[in-house]
Amino acid sequence: MRPMQVRLAMTPNRPSPRNAPPVLRRPVVPMLAAPVDAVPEGPGLVHEPKWDGWRCIAFRDTDGVYLQSRAGRNLTGYFPDITRAIGAGIPPGAVLDGELIVWDRGRTNFAQLQRRVTAGRELPQLVRECPAHYVVFDLLADAGGRVILDRPLSQRRACLVRMLAEAPAALTATPQTVDIREVSDWLLYWTVAAGIEGVVSKRQGGRYQPGRRGWAKFRTRMVTEAIVGGVTGSVSDPETVLLGRIDRRGRLRYTGRSHPLARDQRVALAELLSPPPMSGRGAVAHPWPQPLPASWSGQLDRPEPTRYEQVDPAVVVEIAADTAFEHSRWRYRVRYTRIRPDLSPSDVPFLLGEEEGYFGDRS
Repeated sequence: MRPMQVRLAMTPNRPSPRNAPPVLRRPVVPMLAAPVDAVPEGPGLVHEPKWDGWRCIAFRDTDGVYLQSRAGRNLTGYFPDITRAIGAGIPPGAVLDGELIVWDRGRTNFAQLQRRVTAGRELPQLVRECPAHYVVFDLLADAGGRVILDRPLSQRRACLVRMLAEAPAALTATPQTVDIREVSDWLLYWTVAAGIEGVVSKRQGGRYQPGRRGWAKFRTRMVTEAIVGGVTGSVSDPETVLLGRIDRRGRLRYTGRSHPLARDQRVALAELLSPPPMSGRGAVAHPWPQPLPASWSGQLDRPEPTRYEQVDPAVVVEIAADTAFEHSRWRYRVRYTRIRPDLSPSDVPFLLGEEEGYFGDRS
């Protein structure tokens, strides 16, 4: 964890600096959430959807708007639609914390956010065709720059709701509930219909602690199957598995990679893996290139090709996968659960085009 976290400065034009209230200075390290295996329950807790977007702290300065990423980078130039909305609807001095998202046919589309960074001259057209929204879940400084980090969440939330009451439609307060039954509905319906990733739970009396994991994050996962097309490490001692699914044309498409396997998982899987067959010309018959292209991984911060060992795509495994699935791939690494020796690759659901949905059932 980086040391600190919030810059405080004395407000200028005050005759007595000792009595001047502090104001937030960027960059501010946002408060974070620790992953949990179940949604926590109990008195004093509130729950919010975990949106599939980019974390963003927005500074409404007297002379404009500044958008800061979770890592402290300047996002302002990529979201002129959001800066206009904040400039028009938020009073100077306010500092907000929330998530940038793009809606596409009623569902969040993470890929459209990424396009903002690489759009270049096409950015104005992209903004018109795929406008962004800023879903706000916290208020760090009120109108006039008054810092309210130490106030309870319930009070910060009340101030935020009042501030957004007359704001443009692109700015909205995230839903919040104390009803665990409503949380269940979110997880059951919204993960598919709206593309939320899970639930963030917070204490109503909690203060905002920059850089601290003071919230709880439950991420929705689904249990499903995939085909092993390759491994890192070696065939005799696999460290992670590279997974695929067959599309409608019968091609094995790369869909993602697992977290590191446990020792017993590595031993059991190695017994079933074998090198890929040879083609008639004496070359290895495998549908994926070697190394795996950097663009396939979807990791913008580590754009290097992946060396791996190709295997005969005949082994089916069970995985627990995140609901974030775009461009026919899981964006995050999946959890390897177990081998499914009772299934063949033809039993694994088809990989469909994005216009058809995520997966189809083989019948």
